Amino acid sequence: MPDQGIRIRPATRQDDGELAALDRRTWSPVHAVTPSPPMGKRFFDDRHRPEDVLVAEVDGRLAGYVRVVPPTPLPGNAHVRQIQGLAVDHWARGRGAGRALVEAARDHARRCGARRLTLRVLGHNTAARRLYASVGFVPEGLLPEEFEVAGEYVDDVLMGMRLVP
Repeated sequence: MPDQGIRIRPATRQDDGELAALDRRTWSPVHAVTPSPPMGKRFFDDRHRPEDVLVAEVDGRLAGYVRVVPPTPLPGNAHVRQIQGLAVDHWARGRGAGRALVEAARDHARRCGARRLTLRVLGHNTAARRLYASVGFVPEGLLPEEFEVAGEYVDDVLMGMRLVP
């Protein structure tokens, strides 16, 4: 049953240390194609800014985040936002924080004037694919064996949703 103590808010620079630690705790080859974040690596940098991140708090404790950004710097692509990171701490899973973050990402993209919201998810990450589908994302493309992760070739699934009628 979803937890009613979930609050979504914009990230702040003060969240940097907690978010970096969360990234290290939740890193897994099930969802990541990059190496595990090293100790001491900051969460925010020139490409990853607080204004692009929403955080979930469960009962006042930071439980997860979602990063929503323009997918490219091209003006012809400015009407699209993309989820480029989602993590929920282990203790908060199954309480509705992931769903709340994805729904908040959708609403945030609409407020930014986006017409579409997209994401990429590894084919073997069935839990994430189910979550995204439950919020309204549909598969829009497949890049077979796009990544090698932990010695296995893994599909890259492109998903998206239309935000305007």
